[in-house]
Amino acid sequence: MLHILYCIYQIFVFIPLLIISTIVTALIVSIGTMIGNAEFWGYYPGKWWGRFVLWTLLIPVKVEGRENLKKGQSYVFVSNHQGSFDIFLIFGHLCRKFKWMMKQQLKKIPFVGYACEKSNQIFVDKRGPSKIKQTYEKARDILRHGTSVVVFPEGARTFTGHMGKFRRGAFMLADELELPVVPITINGSFDIMPRTKSWSFVHWHRMSLTIHKPIEPIGRGADNINNSMEKSYSAIMSALVPEYQGYVENPDQ
Repeated sequence: MLHILYCIYQIFVFIPLLIISTIVTALIVSIGTMIGNAEFWGYYPGKWWGRFVLWTLLIPVKVEGRENLKKGQSYVFVSNHQGSFDIFLIFGHLCRKFKWMMKQQLKKIPFVGYACEKSNQIFVDKRGPSKIKQTYEKARDILRHGTSVVVFPEGARTFTGHMGKFRRGAFMLADELELPVVPITINGSFDIMPRTKSWSFVHWHRMSLTIHKPIEPIGRGADNINNSMEKSYSAIMSALVPEYQGYVENPDQ
């Protein structure tokens, strides 16, 4: 009975509020960045939007590990990718100015894609070596100026709730700039909206965001890249609920 009421609530309350808040947030970001201070407009409206979406769905959030982060330090945050609600959780509750590294296809989303472009989010363009080089040059410039980046190194949402393999790009970026990597574990997003081929209602479930201790560079080169990637994978896996422990191949990777 409660699930039926929750579905009715989504149809008549949540979905209209989601559409309106997304368009309004995108417009605020787009107009704000034209006025100036893209760092402010590229972060705070998204933070408020992320919190608002989770609040309207009555989803409780638990955050652990913010004390592990140093003020003024740039980080490369790497997270497991459980589902669409990862975006709202990180945007709303990481409490750290950052830019997303996101798929080039997301630029096509009405309003949102334009707002992301204007606020200097980083679109990963894989249409050849020169495009990939431009992507990482932009990321380097952002990190050098004190802002962090958030990356999903799996490159795709899970179909099972389990983690797939990690790609090396984020760790190579951290290695080149000698920056610490911060693993993040997300729980609950897959339970709220599993990745399926057809649309489904949101399922109520608690969410948690675990911010692990930074992994400091141990030098430069392949050893450092492998070390940060392996330690990140282990740290993220360690905080997953038992149901989703262990590697499962993701056919979308």
